Amino acid sequence: MGLLVMIAGLVLFLGAHTLTTQRDLRARLIAAMGEGGYKIGYALVSLAGLALIVWGFSHYRASGWIEVWSPPKALKHLNTALMLPAVILVVAAYLRGRIYTAVKHPMLAGVKLWAFGHLLANGDLGGIILFGSFLAWAVFDRISLKRRADPGAPPIPVGGITNDLIAVAVGIVAYLALAFAFHPVVIGVPVMGA
Repeated sequence: MGLLVMIAGLVLFLGAHTLTTQRDLRARLIAAMGEGGYKIGYALVSLAGLALIVWGFSHYRASGWIEVWSPPKALKHLNTALMLPAVILVVAAYLRGRIYTAVKHPMLAGVKLWAFGHLLANGDLGGIILFGSFLAWAVFDRISLKRRADPGAPPIPVGGITNDLIAVAVGIVAYLALAFAFHPVVIGVPVMGA
């Protein structure tokens, strides 16, 4: 049951996020609903999808674990190492500086690193579906960005190296919070010392 709920959540969450790549359909929805209505609908569908993903995955982990393969401990350590640049890249998407300029789409790069690392470290069916779906979406979205004719949202100004230093500092703090607080408490899986 949990696995099916998680998959339904993935369809909603990633479906809403894939909708943004379909520029004509998106424009028609905005014309029909208004920009505010579109954004509210997008947010509600995304939040519902995220809630279903979290509930479904936690229920699956508690009662329906299906192991496909057993990753070696080295891959878990590699995942832990990949998460630091992944978190820094996500932060750099909002604090735009030279990292943003060099990577072009640091949010997608961060999601790809996060999903790839977690695919390496998780050998269960639910983990493979969850992280594989996010990795596939991020690759698809990056490819679609290269083919889009319109620029999308208004550009966010790009700062200098100060933004990069702040992104790295905030990324390190967020990484430590995720590793020592969020992951063991919320996910139930210790990251450090495991």
